[in-house]
Amino acid sequence: MYKIRSVDTDDDDVVDTLVDLHRLTFFDGASVPQFELGAWWLAYHNDDAVAFAGVVPSTHARNGGYFSRVGVLRRHRGRGLQLRLTRVIEARGRRVGWHSIVSDTTNNPVSANNFIRAGYRLYEPDVPWAWSNSLYWRKWLR
Repeated sequence: MYKIRSVDTDDDDVVDTLVDLHRLTFFDGASVPQFELGAWWLAYHNDDAVAFAGVVPSTHARNGGYFSRVGVLRRHRGRGLQLRLTRVIEARGRRVGWHSIVSDTTNNPVSANNFIRAGYRLYEPDVPWAWSNSLYWRKWLR
């Protein structure tokens, strides 16, 4: 059984856990985000943190959020954690009054398929922000 909890990134132990999970899920494939920005969640299996996700106010979509990261430890993949974390981010977006959530993926078919499963659609932003081969995703919340 998994439990998802909102976390306080003013707590150094929480930030250490987020950094560790980021390194274990992204290796050197992505820079460590600024965890003090936005809202972050950890998914726990018993007392062990096994997944994380975060959202920040978007600089790419008016009145929207940017789904900045999600990572699940390999041995806990395939159990719907990414989708559950996505739903938590969307609920946060609705509570704060955002119109949409945007994100991007690069060379990650599993995450792309999870976005599709969660109702996100591909779109072309007016100003692309990621790599030339990135896919851009958006889900309207209203």
